[in-house]
Amino acid sequence: MGTEKSLSTSEHLKHQRRPTGKKSHRCSDCGKRFPSSADLKRHLRIHTGEKPNSCNQCGKSFSVTSSLKAHQKTHTGEKPYSCDQCGKRFVTSSSLTIHQRIHTGEKPYSCDRCGKRFNVPSSLKTHQRTHTGDRPYSCSQCGKSFTSSSQLTIHERTHTGEKPYSCSQCEKRFTHSSNLMVHLRTHTGEKPYSCDQCGKSFVTSSCLTMHQRTHTGEKPFCCDQCGKSFTQANILIAHRRTHTGEKPHSCDQCGKSYSGKRSLIKHQKVHT
Repeated sequence: MGTEKSLSTSEHLKHQRRPTGKKSHRCSDCGKRFPSSADLKRHLRIHTGEKPNSCNQCGKSFSVTSSLKAHQKTHTGEKPYSCDQCGKRFVTSSSLTIHQRIHTGEKPYSCDRCGKRFNVPSSLKTHQRTHTGDRPYSCSQCGKSFTSSSQLTIHERTHTGEKPYSCSQCEKRFTHSSNLMVHLRTHTGEKPYSCDQCGKSFVTSSCLTMHQRTHTGEKPFCCDQCGKSFTQANILIAHRRTHTGEKPHSCDQCGKSYSGKRSLIKHQKVHT
């Protein structure tokens, strides 16, 4: 009887620890709520920057163990998840799911401000900051701020000179894995992104998105000074300089400055 009672008490305590669906644990930094204290603890690492899980191969750190486990497969070469459309293999099932949206064209995450759609929620969250102006990630070297932690990581390499991604075909090196992936297509000729209106294919999804606006006439980037709209964010950034007078592109030969990079390149031909 004693053993039976002990088991009953143990099961009762185990049951009490199960998530109830209620989100009673609240983050004091951003107000987001979670069903358990463990979920809240993991979330808080976004604010603190804590990354307690380190790779014993290269020392890279992660906030959660699942990210560490996925990363460790980059050392072993293990890619257990395969696309049934093109055969490409992936380290995680979530990476495979995202990749498959290239074939299906699915973009399930929509911006409530401009209607732009995305294939992953993180891309939507980063995009929404273009509307709010929020740039929560700052460089400790120069103070420049960014909308995402990945943009900050890439930027920081401009200070360190680090280019950890190398092309196996020509040994050219890159600061980010996505840049290497796009570069590799110059060797393979692959253009995986196709327009459903005219069939034209592109090397990157961003090039496809910009192209599609030639069909829709969409100009989602609007100047808050004069109301003029543009098809690309970088064109809007350049346009804003007509209001601010900013000229960030300087000639290293004579010091003359320009608001746009193209104007600088055109000018530099004078010196050649």
